[in-house]
Amino acid sequence: MMDDICAHITDIVANSLSAGAKNVLVSIELSKTRNILSLKISDNGKGMDKETAAKVVDPFYSTKTGRKVGLGIPLLKGTAETCGGSFTLSSNAGVGTEIEVSFLLDHPDLPPLGKLKDTILILSVSNPEVNFSFKIKTDERDFFFDTEEINKILDGLPIHDPEVIKFLTNYLDENLEFI
Repeated sequence: MMDDICAHITDIVANSLSAGAKNVLVSIELSKTRNILSLKISDNGKGMDKETAAKVVDPFYSTKTGRKVGLGIPLLKGTAETCGGSFTLSSNAGVGTEIEVSFLLDHPDLPPLGKLKDTILILSVSNPEVNFSFKIKTDERDFFFDTEEINKILDGLPIHDPEVIKFLTNYLDENLEFI
């Protein structure tokens, strides 16, 4: 099990980036009324055929060369199932991959969410060539963060410019208080 849900997000997004994704969507829903935390990560990377998609949930299988194990997806699946939730993976070669997981919020083994603001900021700033969208929804509020929109506003100023990072840090602090 990883330390927090954000570590799982970072790991799965790293898979998306390795698969050549240029668009990554991370959706998080935290509903106390429904007692659920759900996570969906979808990308437009190279995707997988059905045989490979079925194998990636095995910790002793890896699509990466030089490695005989791949723990990220099996750990996420195991965490979801341990916490009374579910796991689904759908992928199409040449199209992309989507992973959906859910967890029971009141399960005693549910890891904390982690530092979502830092996760969004690090992924967005360290991969300026990728369009990231983050949808966060709770019972009370929704938040949407999209680097494609931000880059349009920046009009050529790089997202990894120190002043932009400072602005985004403050923006995320103000807008993610509800999580």
